[in-house]
Amino acid sequence: MTDMKPPSWRTLVQMTRPGFLAITAVACLLGTSVAVASGHRPNGWTALATLLLAVLMHAAANVLNDYHDALNGADDANTQGLFPFTGGARLIQNGHVSVEDTHDLAKALILFLIPCGVLLSVQTGGGLLLLGLVGLLLGWGYSAPPLALMKRGLGELTVALTWGLVVVGADYVQRGQFFVMSLAMAVSFALLVGNILVINGFPDAYADAQVGKRTLVVRVGPTLAAWIYLALVVLAHAWLFIHPEPALWGLVSLPLSLVAFVLLLKNAKQVARLTPAIVLTIAAAVLHGLAMSAGLLFL
Repeated sequence: MTDMKPPSWRTLVQMTRPGFLAITAVACLLGTSVAVASGHRPNGWTALATLLLAVLMHAAANVLNDYHDALNGADDANTQGLFPFTGGARLIQNGHVSVEDTHDLAKALILFLIPCGVLLSVQTGGGLLLLGLVGLLLGWGYSAPPLALMKRGLGELTVALTWGLVVVGADYVQRGQFFVMSLAMAVSFALLVGNILVINGFPDAYADAQVGKRTLVVRVGPTLAAWIYLALVVLAHAWLFIHPEPALWGLVSLPLSLVAFVLLLKNAKQVARLTPAIVLTIAAAVLHGLAMSAGLLFL
């Protein structure tokens, strides 16, 4: 095997797929906004620590996913992925890093996260430790055997649940206890984040099927999956009407989601044309979380 230089800092950052980490930052902002709207004065240091740890947990999950997709052959088989949105970071496949480098980075991130998460839990409450452990389990179990949730048809649900827990955790850090409103506020955002995984499954469907990944598109086909995407969009935005009026600011993402659906339905079987729909899906989730946060902060 040819010797490979250790990855540079720039390459290490690229291995985490940094473009997607903004979604986690928005989830943290939304959770903190729920606490502020409830009358809790925000603690800037603990909010910053929460943001850092949540983003690093997301990064670790991304790296773990690339590692296991290299082992199971999913990324090698993926010739229809739309980089940088689907198909992983592609750094292993393009010869920039090794599988071992990827595994080492994942381990390093997790080893850093665990003591830092425990320390933050000591400062804010034991419930955060529980949330962190569940988050780590879901991030690891999404890709890694024996759970390999993505091979059990649970990938989209796992992603939605994980980002919902980030919102709940960010709120918990500020108030020191669980609050049902943070869970309620997390639902619509989590559904739109789950839709990112749904649409990303379209260009990856052939490769996923080859290695036994049971994504929504693989299980039900592209046309029905596109209509399920729309159902999740409608449910996410309809959910806002059970909340206080400021949460309705989240409706600003609805036009983006609807345009994304139209493009998805039109090109469901022409996956090379799906990049605009994927971009709109990501933008809708981000805008949704930001708008709800703004509404809550101005409550």
